[in-house]
Amino acid sequence: MSQVQQLEKTEPFLKWAGGKRWLVRSRPDIFPTAFKKYYEPFLGGGAVFFHIAPKSSTLSDKNPALINLYTQLKENWLPLSIEMERHQKLHSKDHYYEIRSRKFTTKLEQAAQLLYLNRTCYNGLFRVNLKGEFNVPIGTKNSVVFPGESFETIAKKLANTKILTSDFEVMIDKAEQGDLVFADPPYTVKHNNNGFVKYNESIFSWEDQIRLALALTRAADRGVNIISTNANHPSVRCLYESRFFLKTLDRASVLAGKTAARGGTTEILLTSAFIE
Repeated sequence: MSQVQQLEKTEPFLKWAGGKRWLVRSRPDIFPTAFKKYYEPFLGGGAVFFHIAPKSSTLSDKNPALINLYTQLKENWLPLSIEMERHQKLHSKDHYYEIRSRKFTTKLEQAAQLLYLNRTCYNGLFRVNLKGEFNVPIGTKNSVVFPGESFETIAKKLANTKILTSDFEVMIDKAEQGDLVFADPPYTVKHNNNGFVKYNESIFSWEDQIRLALALTRAADRGVNIISTNANHPSVRCLYESRFFLKTLDRASVLAGKTAARGGTTEILLTSAFIE
């Protein structure tokens, strides 16, 4: 019952806080190839989706700008690639801040704006102020279009996906027996500190953590295959240890602004089936 596509390998086209490129590179063995449908309710950069390349999937996130970008890549990859080529030719400090300040009206322009800013802003961060305005300064990278990158190949991988703006619980509750859910909720790299819950509240509240744990438990009880990552904190582990297999993962932190401040951290991997 293999449910993966035999397509050319592609890397995620976005750099996203909390992305899981490191996980698919270090532990590609944890992801099954036999399942019915794939669900990813915290899409972000989609590293696991692009690694698995499922034949049938539902991808969702609560960020409408992010979902629009994926939708435009799926449905309008050629016009989007032309827009990105244009941004490459015009890229400069002045162009960056002009594009950052613009309020585009078409979905295609909005998608190109987000992707352009993501590739040229400081440290690849997505951050908005209280007014919902993207406020990350320009970074040092000048590549808007990557050598060898194929938007057409990405669009083919997205061809059989449903791409939705949605709350995670709604999506997880749709998964049925034999499906695969990969859930990677937003959580801060400072989670190993005692102040995890307070620090994380504005990113993903404790109530959200409880809702997620309950939704994943319900899904596992229906026979859904669950793979999830989360903060390695006692309060989080307590939510899952009675129902799931938990494993501690080591990784490097890549979100700190200064290289010297980027150290090692740990996360937990929780699964409904035992993984070595």
